[in-house]
Amino acid sequence: MQKTIKDQNWQDQQALERYTLIAPLLDESLDPAKRSQLRSGIAARAQVSERTLYRYEAAYRSNGFSGLKPIACERSLSKKLPDNYLAIVEQAIQLKKEVPKRFVEQIIFILEQEGWASPGILKRSTLERYLYRAGFGVKQMKMYRDARESSSKRFCKPHRMMLLQGDIKYGCKLPIGKNGAMVRTYLSSAIDDHSRYVIQSEFYDNQEEAIVEDTFRKVILKAGKFDAAYFDNGSQYVAKQLKFSLAKLGITVRHAPVRSGKSKGKCEKFHQVVDSFLREAKIHKIRTLEELNRYWSIYLEEYYHKDAHDGIREYYESLGTSVAQEGITPLQEWNRDSRALTFLDTATVAEAFLHHETRLVDKGACISFQGRKYETRPSLIGFKVEIAYDPSAPEVITVHYPGIEPFNAEPLKMGSFCDKNPSLPVSMQETEPESSRFLNVLEKKQEQSRRQMADAISFGQFRKDGGSNV
Repeated sequence: MQKTIKDQNWQDQQALERYTLIAPLLDESLDPAKRSQLRSGIAARAQVSERTLYRYEAAYRSNGFSGLKPIACERSLSKKLPDNYLAIVEQAIQLKKEVPKRFVEQIIFILEQEGWASPGILKRSTLERYLYRAGFGVKQMKMYRDARESSSKRFCKPHRMMLLQGDIKYGCKLPIGKNGAMVRTYLSSAIDDHSRYVIQSEFYDNQEEAIVEDTFRKVILKAGKFDAAYFDNGSQYVAKQLKFSLAKLGITVRHAPVRSGKSKGKCEKFHQVVDSFLREAKIHKIRTLEELNRYWSIYLEEYYHKDAHDGIREYYESLGTSVAQEGITPLQEWNRDSRALTFLDTATVAEAFLHHETRLVDKGACISFQGRKYETRPSLIGFKVEIAYDPSAPEVITVHYPGIEPFNAEPLKMGSFCDKNPSLPVSMQETEPESSRFLNVLEKKQEQSRRQMADAISFGQFRKDGGSNV
């Protein structure tokens, strides 16, 4: 029996090694050219032929993990087992394929009911051993399924600014609240998926939607337009305003699958770097938000960006490209990328990130915004206007209304006295007429009445003088 277990372990180990080689090639989203390039790289690193990899892939697609096992020497069945036991095992494997979570007891019950064996003949431990030997043990299937899922979720874009990943991480507490109260800080970051270069990363004293908008506005001003953003499903990243702002600039927003931490692996790895910095910041006794961000910027520029990144090495080695022993840093990978940066006009970027709301102009020609009154124009009294503002500088409000040039609304200032004659638009101001149009109309009407009366008298006189003889 010891020899049998040893053989099983050897087969499983060989199959696992083969599966590890071909796992990246099983991704159905790969196009033929990409799969061929990836296969060549794997063959070169593993020192096997591409034909061997083709054979492993075909075996796996045909028979699953068991197809990757090397053929073992056949052993004679125990005389205690039924003569058709190998056929019974084949049926048990089929039942396991149909429902991978079926228990061996359930499989035995089905086989007995279908007439493959008499009740009591099949033993759980023996059938489990044969299923394990075939690669269909419970632990085996879970391990291989997890490995498949882990491999298929890995990705890396071929150039910078094709995809940016954004995330928020809890920072340290600082005495920046009222009366020196300790306030939690939050780090909002944007990382280039290809180079792992951190384009923008800053600590804030809150985790509202505005900090994410601020992060990506600074990204675009620094490095230009990117193709797509990749976020988790946090409230800050599913906000309508963020999607609207990026969409106006032609940037796509994508979200990771729900409860899939592996999909944001690059951010999770980067957060380990953040943890390292926070430990240093704690013993450095940093007390202000400005100081925290200053040291964080130094940490990124002088350490993270200039330190060789294992993820970059792994990416190139997966393509069959050798990497120098000293590795490649995020800064080097960012700077040497052949894809040119596309910068946008600052006014265009600013307009895209403005917030827009609607307000009613009251009878004092004012609007209310964030608890304050702002003066507009008397001609807009009673109308609803659109206001645009930057959440980082909400005191500047631009008013928009069809037919009127946009203008900035000024905060209402209370004077010492009330103005008894507030200015009105020309269309609403009183004018000095040359005459009363009402009296002119009455005079005209009187003239018409007199003519009608004169005509009536003339017609009566005509009848009296003999008009009836006509």
